[in-house]
Amino acid sequence: MKYTKLNLSNAYLVEVEKLTDSRGFFGRTWCSKEFTEQGLSKNMVQSSISFNLKAGTLRGMHYAVLPATEAKLVRCTMGSIFDVIIDLRPNSPTFLQHTSILLSATNYKSIFIPSGFAHGFLTLENNTEVHYMMDDYYRPDCSHGFRWNDPTFNIQWPEAIKVINERDKNYPDFSQEHIS
Repeated sequence: MKYTKLNLSNAYLVEVEKLTDSRGFFGRTWCSKEFTEQGLSKNMVQSSISFNLKAGTLRGMHYAVLPATEAKLVRCTMGSIFDVIIDLRPNSPTFLQHTSILLSATNYKSIFIPSGFAHGFLTLENNTEVHYMMDDYYRPDCSHGFRWNDPTFNIQWPEAIKVINERDKNYPDFSQEHIS
């Protein structure tokens, strides 16, 4: 696998290195040993998928707090997404900065999202599926969020939001007291 540091501290683009032949290709999407060598979380304990019927579906901005923060490895396995992460770690040199990346079923890219980050995405195609691997168990009491269009971050979503659930739509604006 190929690991490229993103502009946010400890966040990485992870790309499949393809072994190609007449049948197509083979490539690893996860390797505990390589993640350890990169200094990334290697103890993935849960795996989930998010299936989204319509293009323009927004999920986020979600984050987890102690004691159950989650580092994630996220990959789009069907369709495509505009994926956004925000560094919410107060002691980080990239605190409150965000970045985005296009993940798709055809580019085979993943994003490693460290603990202490918010995450959200917008689907760019109908019938889009997103696969997550997490290094901590999901706990609803530790799960939080803020509005996808919070002026603190000024995220430039590439398309109109067409589908969003009530919880995500009604999250409050970001507040540092929620992450401390």
